[in-house]
Amino acid sequence: MARFILKKLFNLIPILIGTSFITFLLIHLVPGDPAEAYLRLSQIPPTDEAIEHTQKELGLNKPLYIQYFSWLQGALQLDFGDSFTTGEPAKEAFYYLWPTLQLTLSALLLTLLISIPIGIFSAVYKNSFIDQLSRLLAYVGASMPSFWLGFLLLYFFSYKLGLFPSGSRGTISHLVLPSITLCLVYTFTFTRLLRSGILEFMHEPFVMYARSRGLKERVVIGKHVLKNASQPFITAFSMSIGHMLAGTVIVETVFSWPGMGRYFVTAILNRDYPVIQLCVLLMTLIFIIINLIVDIIYAYLDPRIRLKGDQFK
Repeated sequence: MARFILKKLFNLIPILIGTSFITFLLIHLVPGDPAEAYLRLSQIPPTDEAIEHTQKELGLNKPLYIQYFSWLQGALQLDFGDSFTTGEPAKEAFYYLWPTLQLTLSALLLTLLISIPIGIFSAVYKNSFIDQLSRLLAYVGASMPSFWLGFLLLYFFSYKLGLFPSGSRGTISHLVLPSITLCLVYTFTFTRLLRSGILEFMHEPFVMYARSRGLKERVVIGKHVLKNASQPFITAFSMSIGHMLAGTVIVETVFSWPGMGRYFVTAILNRDYPVIQLCVLLMTLIFIIINLIVDIIYAYLDPRIRLKGDQFK
């Protein structure tokens, strides 16, 4: 298992470098001059002389490969440059990271707490009322945009009923509506996926053998069926984490949540290259770490994966 984890960690290095390089190229291909945006935000007329002076001050007059390697050299020393907009270190993005992670983790936890019990119940009691209802909600959740769902929740539970705050960040009550908005799109889709996986293994020979040994049904489902049926569920769940991180941009805007999503969008609009580069790098690192955790879970569920990883030298 140790070699398996080391191999995954070793693969982080080229992925992060490749992501940073592609991001660097893409943000320089976007129309617009960050020097001009900087001058407009500073309420300075963007004359040709002022733009040229600002480009020189920000280091934008150098060739792209020099700019990239200069940034990479600083990044290896945890110096990600200064924001073009505020002049503060780009590491200020770390301040906005925790609110986004808090929102994403709460949505993920809520997704698991809802989808797993309902998925198991829908499979065990196939074609029951709960099964039919979860199928209907899966269609509704998959087709409803998250921003529209957020506005509906705000209207009914905040403005009409006054049960939850309408926005910002503070107590746990501020977290309820954004978390529901972010998770509900995925919850019932995962419910149907888990249900299908359980039904697929319900009549496998090893399950029939477990029943013939006199094991209780909950033991058969929990220890034998669920362990094998959960792998597609885990795959879809891990892939959805990246979508949830991206989806926080919309949810944070609707609920005025002070997270990295809004900070990242503002940086894009202002052509703030150092902040954009750092935000993408952080999101990539989080996504890779989560996938590493999922791979470790896979190796636990399926020893063949672990044995293959142990061949790494």
